[in-house]
Amino acid sequence: MNKFEPVNYDRNILDEYKIPKEIPIMPLRNTVLFPLQIVPLYVGRVHSLRLLNDIMKENKIFVVVAQNDTAIENPSEDDLYKYGTLTKIVKVFQMPDSSRSVIVQGLERVKILKITKQDPYYHGIVQRVQEENVPSVEADALRDRIKESFREIVEISDYLSKDNVTMMMNAVDDGNLADVIISMLNVSVEEKQHILEQLNIGKRLSETSVILQQEMEKAKIGEKIMSDVKDSINRNQREYYLREQMKAIRKELGEDEDERIIDLKDKLEKAKLPEDAGKAAEREIERLSRMSKQSPEYNVSLTYLELLTELPWSVSTDDEIDIANASKILNEDHYGLDKIKLRILEYLAVRKLKLENDPDSAVKGPILCFVGPPGTGKTSVAKSIARAMGRKVHRMSLGGVRDEAEIRGHRRTYIGALPGRIIQGIKKAGSNNPIFILDEIDKLGADYKGDPSSALLEVLDPEQNYSFSDHYLETSFDLSKVMFIATANWPETIPGPLRDRMELIEFSGYTLPEKAHIAEHFLIPKQVTEHGLSEKDIRFTQDGVSAIIQDYTREAGVRALEREIAHVCRKVAKEKVESAHFRKRTIQEKTVETYLGKQKFFSDRAERMKRAGIAIGLAWTQVGGDILFIEATKMPGEGKLQLTGQLGEVMKESAQAALSFIRSNAIELGIDERFDKQYDIHIHIPAGAVPKDGPSAGVTLLTSVVSVLTGRKVKNDLAMTGEITLRGSVLPVGGIKEKIIAAHRAGLKTIIMPQQNNKDMDDIPLEIRNDLSFSFVRDMTEVLDIALEEK
Repeated sequence: MNKFEPVNYDRNILDEYKIPKEIPIMPLRNTVLFPLQIVPLYVGRVHSLRLLNDIMKENKIFVVVAQNDTAIENPSEDDLYKYGTLTKIVKVFQMPDSSRSVIVQGLERVKILKITKQDPYYHGIVQRVQEENVPSVEADALRDRIKESFREIVEISDYLSKDNVTMMMNAVDDGNLADVIISMLNVSVEEKQHILEQLNIGKRLSETSVILQQEMEKAKIGEKIMSDVKDSINRNQREYYLREQMKAIRKELGEDEDERIIDLKDKLEKAKLPEDAGKAAEREIERLSRMSKQSPEYNVSLTYLELLTELPWSVSTDDEIDIANASKILNEDHYGLDKIKLRILEYLAVRKLKLENDPDSAVKGPILCFVGPPGTGKTSVAKSIARAMGRKVHRMSLGGVRDEAEIRGHRRTYIGALPGRIIQGIKKAGSNNPIFILDEIDKLGADYKGDPSSALLEVLDPEQNYSFSDHYLETSFDLSKVMFIATANWPETIPGPLRDRMELIEFSGYTLPEKAHIAEHFLIPKQVTEHGLSEKDIRFTQDGVSAIIQDYTREAGVRALEREIAHVCRKVAKEKVESAHFRKRTIQEKTVETYLGKQKFFSDRAERMKRAGIAIGLAWTQVGGDILFIEATKMPGEGKLQLTGQLGEVMKESAQAALSFIRSNAIELGIDERFDKQYDIHIHIPAGAVPKDGPSAGVTLLTSVVSVLTGRKVKNDLAMTGEITLRGSVLPVGGIKEKIIAAHRAGLKTIIMPQQNNKDMDDIPLEIRNDLSFSFVRDMTEVLDIALEEK
């Protein structure tokens, strides 16, 4: 029910309804009640039910007002519009669920001045409002246009009927005409409320006319859309009917079905899909056979089925695990790395025994992760494992991957959807048990598109990856036979749950003899061939290779060394092309500068160590070990400590601990105990653009400060590493192998290390151990006795 009280309307009859000082107010959601309008209301809110009970007892009038936010259950004064409608009850119906349906009639517009209370229901102070009506010719014309527009809307609208036109014709005046029309239109509460609040009848008619024009445009657009949809449905039905006829004709003629579908069925049968994947393929083929080739979905479905046929569901390569042959291949491809090769051979031996004991079982082993500086052979060792096992290999670089869909794929509902890179890699490898190299796993990212490292958890977990789910594939794929090998430079940046699923194998830097051997047997032959040269054109001497390593590279691996060798080969190739009488070039120490330019790295250690206050420390970096020159100086002052060189918090705290130890032991160290009243101490570590941090420089910091305060120089062929305490104890540190290799590369002879790091000496190559002298200490007094020269 939604009608208006017709005829004989005299606003003076409203005088019999005396508005009390405080009148009950009922908020409405999604409803605006106009004067003279009769509508049913469903009352279910507690406040409104209480109001209704009281009104029924005393047959009183009340005010209804619309909420500006329909989601609010208990609106405040700010949540209600300022204009409402004086209302009386016509009839009440009791509902089964304790709520009520009430038919009400609007009486007149009122303005709500204030809400006085909200319990047990809303009360407020309201004011009658006076409408402004100035008859004119324009109002007559506007009235006629509004009526005509409403009739047009009724003709094309699907929610209005001729009864609505009758209700419009029963309007008693111009203001009531606008109210009647707006109440019947499917417009927003805000638009209806705006008309309710418009007291100038001329403006109300004008705004009603604007709304009618908007609704007419909407109705015309809706009618056009429905017409287009109907035409499309008719066309699709016609095409479907014709296709069904064609199928029937083909069947009668004995013709075969679509050749593509037949080909797909043959391929799927040969692919030997698992049961779940087979059912998914059958459903998709059935769906494809019913599609029109012109449908966009046809190619999407066809591409999906072709992927299912190309995946190696049942294609495996036979493992050729021969430990002796694997050892031979690893030695052929890589020099050194003895502990790493041993671990790999152990891994292969376990796989071999498992397969011999139960050939049909899936071999579940640890996921290997090779961790080490760039250029140390991590990726190439993984490829050598594949060659040793006779498996196919696929490499996937994870550097910069930030989207989970890169791992799991996109759902086929998206345009241009693709499977994830795991499934794509398996497809390219052509077998379900390749060696899958996850390169640079420590450089995975994450953003609003998801966390790819979390998606990799399922891939790298042997308990889950037998049913890996790709969003595009929509069926599980067994990854349990795949051997995953990850590589990383920095283990700390690998997410914890992901790191927990892998066994980390550390790759250390190469020594000078190892680099020379790698250059002679691997890098030089490779670069000579790649640059179109031969052994008749160029020869590298041992001293020439050593000069390139020491004077032109500073790295843990051999990438920069290979680039410098390539640089020399390019120069020689150019000379050979330009010279008509080219003779074989010999690259030796004195000719290296001719091809590579001025020396890039210098050892000015002896010159720098001439003064007191300079000590050499050992550092571990992401690209291997390195040496640090730590300089200390004193100046007149008040005992302040200044630290420069872009030091981290841990290193700053080590310097403060060193100074506290010196102050508390000044007399024993031969230092004036009032030095902190006379001097400021400044500690600087060169290469100021490079951030530095960590506790292992503690002994070096303390030694350099003692040196400058006592005037005793530090021996220039000595380096040290170790963490210190306030009591002067020397604690163990990490990265020992890389630090010792860096010290040996720099030409140092003596290394001071914590006593507890003696256990790490087994990792040091024998030729380096024989070439260096090691002093293992427990406290700083031992360090100072060894490191400082006599005054």
